[in-house]
Amino acid sequence: MSTTAKPQRGIQALESTGILLEALVTAGRPLPLNALAREAGMAPAKAHPHLVSLQRAGLLSRDASGNFEAGGLSLALGLMALQRLSPTGEAEPEILALAQATGLSAAMAVLGPVGPTVVRLEEAMRPQHVSLRIGTVLSLVNTAIGRTFAAFLPEPVLDGLLAQEPVRMAGLGAESSAESSDDARTVKPPADYVARLSTIRDQRFDTALSNPVPGIDTIAVPVFDHTGEVTLVLALMGSTGSFETAFDAEASQALRAAAHRLSWRFGAVGRMDQMDDAQGN
Repeated sequence: MSTTAKPQRGIQALESTGILLEALVTAGRPLPLNALAREAGMAPAKAHPHLVSLQRAGLLSRDASGNFEAGGLSLALGLMALQRLSPTGEAEPEILALAQATGLSAAMAVLGPVGPTVVRLEEAMRPQHVSLRIGTVLSLVNTAIGRTFAAFLPEPVLDGLLAQEPVRMAGLGAESSAESSDDARTVKPPADYVARLSTIRDQRFDTALSNPVPGIDTIAVPVFDHTGEVTLVLALMGSTGSFETAFDAEASQALRAAAHRLSWRFGAVGRMDQMDDAQGN
């Protein structure tokens, strides 16, 4: 007796409608009828009645220029999906895939109450003296993961967190914190710190080469959510000289692609497109 399930019967017209919605999502911006139909591989005359029905259902609306964009029902469904997402849970498969594909250690950090905190670490197959552990709180000044968070924090928030810098791994002023908490609070980042953060904002990428851990290089990238905030930072780590750390190197491209996929999944569609345009991607 055959146990092969029969294909479920669908409604072809609705599937065509879905193609139009998918084309709009892929574009990531409002589109006029002709452009949307072209992206969906459909004649405008065929697409038009589908789009009218989508408007009536609230899945699409039209802006002041007549372009089609997400309607109220689409927004409600999207928000419902976002509320159910667990950023760390969604990023788990990406961390595993990065470690396997690159042969490097892969880490994920969130911004905790005391600072950037490692919440997932997949260690490389090759032995490496990486001092990170789950729960490690990282310097905002001396680590790539920490600087990547710092680059996107509002200035008052960053100033408040920098006051706690000595308690973090490789934290600036940590050597003086045992002597005087007052002295620790007066420690200032290096003169090029602000410029470094500006570069990270532009590139969405940072490196730490044999520092703060001698012999270990790190590359780090931010993951954004639908509000434009950095929700995670992903990083790859390996022995110095074992991999290229340039922006366009193979490991960097894999890390940036993973961050882009997650940011898209978390609703940072417009922000990611704007940044890609700024970089000429």
